[in-house]
Amino acid sequence: MSPTRRTFLQQAAALGLSWTRLPSQMFAQMQMSHGNNSSSMPVNAAPPTQPMLHVLELPPFVDELPLPERLHAAPGKKLRVSMREIHAKVHRDLPPTRMWSYGDTAIAPLIEARANQPLHIEWRNDLPTKHFLPIDHSLHGAGRDRPEVRAIVHVHGARVPTKDDGHPDDWYTPGNSLACTYPLHQEAATLWYHDHAMGINRLNTYAGLFGFFLVRDHVEDALHLPSGKYELPLILYDRDFTADGQFFYPSAPDPEHPWVSEFAGDAILINGKIRPYHQVEPRLYRLRLVNAANSRFFALSFTDRQPFHQIGSDQGLLPAALKQTGLNLAPAERADILVDFSQSAGKNVHLMNGALEILEFRVAAQPAVTQPIPTALRPIPRLAPSTAIKTRTILLGEHKDSAGNSMVMLLNRKRWHEPVTEQPRLNTTEIWEFINMTEDTHPMHLHLVRFQVLDRRVFDVFAYDVKNVMRYMTQPLPPEPGEMGWKDVVQCPPGMITRIIVHFEGYAGSYLYHCHILEHEANDMMRPFEVIA
Repeated sequence: MSPTRRTFLQQAAALGLSWTRLPSQMFAQMQMSHGNNSSSMPVNAAPPTQPMLHVLELPPFVDELPLPERLHAAPGKKLRVSMREIHAKVHRDLPPTRMWSYGDTAIAPLIEARANQPLHIEWRNDLPTKHFLPIDHSLHGAGRDRPEVRAIVHVHGARVPTKDDGHPDDWYTPGNSLACTYPLHQEAATLWYHDHAMGINRLNTYAGLFGFFLVRDHVEDALHLPSGKYELPLILYDRDFTADGQFFYPSAPDPEHPWVSEFAGDAILINGKIRPYHQVEPRLYRLRLVNAANSRFFALSFTDRQPFHQIGSDQGLLPAALKQTGLNLAPAERADILVDFSQSAGKNVHLMNGALEILEFRVAAQPAVTQPIPTALRPIPRLAPSTAIKTRTILLGEHKDSAGNSMVMLLNRKRWHEPVTEQPRLNTTEIWEFINMTEDTHPMHLHLVRFQVLDRRVFDVFAYDVKNVMRYMTQPLPPEPGEMGWKDVVQCPPGMITRIIVHFEGYAGSYLYHCHILEHEANDMMRPFEVIA
């Protein structure tokens, strides 16, 4: 974390700023620093030893937005998806970049499925046996006794048996494959798939191992939302590049412990291209957004704060369409939005991240087509806190060295390998409260389940840390309107208690919860939980 960002968060917490206002202010400040060519390297990272690419010097909007190949499985048939090393151009003026993918291009195939129609996938590991990014062998599960290249696929947001969840310890090596079955007993939603191998997940994801996974159902069908070429899957992430156009991932100065606490790259990529463009018609479009970045939060808006309608979040549709002018998306969060270009014929409209234009929509100069935006989407009964049989407290903590550098990130002061402490019973409801003692917003993700956000509340961190006294600074703050649907990732801001309510349904077995800042997850902000039948 940069000193500027850390100071800002401390000041904001001291002033009692609402967390709902905090992200947009924070991102605006970070974008201003980015625009002034401030270093994006983490505080504990060593300076690069090779010339770096100045991405903002590249001309924007010279590459067309790639769209993923769509994979559908015929009833009773199996899909086969292979992870492999490829070389792909991320910008017109750069040579091909070495990366890993689940297909032949930088944007992996989009897997499309129907609710309650089981899907069988064989995931094949055809990667090389040597990694091209810096492995920290001191991290749990990444010792020198392990193969350098290991992989396991997690379909994020899928309700699946343990054996098909992509458990971090279920990795396998190049030349092997794993067959998984996804029952899909769940509602239509924007899911995604990505690597989850123990100790190297952040590197495998950075290398490019992620893709879209869309589930559809009859409720979504009945809404007649934009489809076909009018539905655009957009997967957002950031990277740093060397001057010759290759991925650069930073390392700490100690070669025996190269882990860095966070990553923020100079380049914003969408579907594998740096700041691309897309030709659209003057009509309504549906954008399916996924934040696949390791650590970056996106502060999204459109030119001149043009309004849009959010219709869905992580686990599917919202109860009603929500008019918005901005959207803050944490790592692994998804958003489903409708954008109306009917008033912009012959113009260019930009998707913005803070003050930076990251995608150009070129609206055709032709007669506009109007399409109504549905108001009611999907009924979502709220889970009553009184139905919870247990409240669990999860402490989010960071431990530093004498210089203030992060050394390890823990949940309830426990490491991954310690005995399981969370054992919810199948078909029961619990409240989980995340007490954030750190200076970061942590996007917390639970495997297997979906949940609802209850509230957030500012507390006195010093009193709790030093005196073990819980002193609330505000009344509980309700979830944002965009969080009123089902979620599987929740933003837990610093100096706040974030409460969710979870119904544990589906399957008994071993699962996990973790921060989805991948650098945090790797060291050691990830814990198992076991659902007991």
